[in-house]
Amino acid sequence: MRSCLKYITVITFIISLVACSAKKDYSTKDMELPAVFRLPDSISQVPDSVLIPRAQLFKDSALSRLIESAFKNNFEMRMADKDIAINDQYYKESKVAFLPTLNLNLLNIEREWSSENSSNSPESGWYEHKGTDPPKNGFVNNSSFSSTALFDWEIDIWGKLRNQKIGARALYQQSYVARKVIQTELVATVAEDYYTLLRLDEQFEVARKNHKFRDSTLQMIKLLYNAGEVSALAVQQSEIQVLEASALMSQLEETREIQENNLRLLVGELPGKVDRGTSVIKDELPYQEVHRLPLYLIQNRPDVQVSLYGLAAANARVGVTQAQRLPNLSISMEGGLESVLPQNWFNIPGSLLGGIVGSLSAPLLNGRKLTTEFEVAKLERDKAEIDFQRNVYSAVVDVRNTLVSLQRLEDQLDIAIKKQSVAQNALKSSRMLFQSGFADYLEVIRAQGEALETELNLVTTKTNLLTARIHLYRALGGGWELDESEQR
Repeated sequence: MRSCLKYITVITFIISLVACSAKKDYSTKDMELPAVFRLPDSISQVPDSVLIPRAQLFKDSALSRLIESAFKNNFEMRMADKDIAINDQYYKESKVAFLPTLNLNLLNIEREWSSENSSNSPESGWYEHKGTDPPKNGFVNNSSFSSTALFDWEIDIWGKLRNQKIGARALYQQSYVARKVIQTELVATVAEDYYTLLRLDEQFEVARKNHKFRDSTLQMIKLLYNAGEVSALAVQQSEIQVLEASALMSQLEETREIQENNLRLLVGELPGKVDRGTSVIKDELPYQEVHRLPLYLIQNRPDVQVSLYGLAAANARVGVTQAQRLPNLSISMEGGLESVLPQNWFNIPGSLLGGIVGSLSAPLLNGRKLTTEFEVAKLERDKAEIDFQRNVYSAVVDVRNTLVSLQRLEDQLDIAIKKQSVAQNALKSSRMLFQSGFADYLEVIRAQGEALETELNLVTTKTNLLTARIHLYRALGGGWELDESEQR
């Protein structure tokens, strides 16, 4: 017997030694942005000159009200709040996993009956108390009245519980940052839809003015037709121009109403009208400093932070699976009262019971399950690191591309303004020449079409510039101010 115990002790020691030698610490201290993406040591925070508060970027009061409504009522935001609450509960659970567990078993009554063919024996104390002999069939073979407390404590030798806590915290932080991803995307989408609505309003107004202008041209051509100066073809072509303008107005009105309904759904409201404000197109946008510091700013992007916390959670999972392969030490203690007869239940010290068990267990043969889980966890961690690097590089490219678009769209807006001015002058000239007899009606019709096209293009370019500013807001992580709507 002593020889067996000796061998068991040696085997256990060898297993523990091998397990310890295989252990490798996985720290989260490097789970940050690479050095090239961090602020220099001489700068403690992002300079105020490169920050773009939302209030400065979106000055339209109607748009601000829509964004605030979206924060309160948007369904995705509300779902994200619930995800945060769920992960918060798991994190709270992980924080107390180090503590022992205590289970109470109060007023437990147990009684079993057997018959003569059973292998059990009668409960002698129970029948002696009654002063009778046990029957052959249906006798009480076990009677127990107990109240006990079970104390169980797992010693976190290898950091399994600690890594579970780290992983739970990372998932909680990830869900909190994921809400910021939704919030940033929500702000951008609401603003884009709102500016699209403004574009449709302005395009509808352009189409309405163009319709009125074409109708006046039609009336003038009809007068000339009655005077015999133009043919019926001129009247017909002019009528087509008026009908085309009417059709465009109808299409824009349809699109505008659908856009209003979709925007109200986005902010968590039922279909209806959307209030409009005023948006300034040519305000100076403070992105010049951003152009020199984009690498510093991407660490504010919630999608980058989400992947960072995902990496931390995957790293903690490696520690958990690694600890599962190592010997586990636990201590269990049980104490309470137990008796065969109910009247002796609380007879102290006669009914006292107690016990303590300490166990050291180690997995030996489990079909490579634990090893597979450990190796897969390391591979998942590598994947999380690759995903983090990809998000960082994508963020840099996103900022660069947005800055390029902003610069080029300002040039395109200047060109569109000049084209619209030239087209309007050409339209006026064609009408004057037509009325003086130096141009035919076809030139007037062509000038009207060009004037309409340039005006619609100008409106589209203005909206594109506003949208590019929204893209910059999104690319830089949605701003850095923490206003009342964003505080938790």
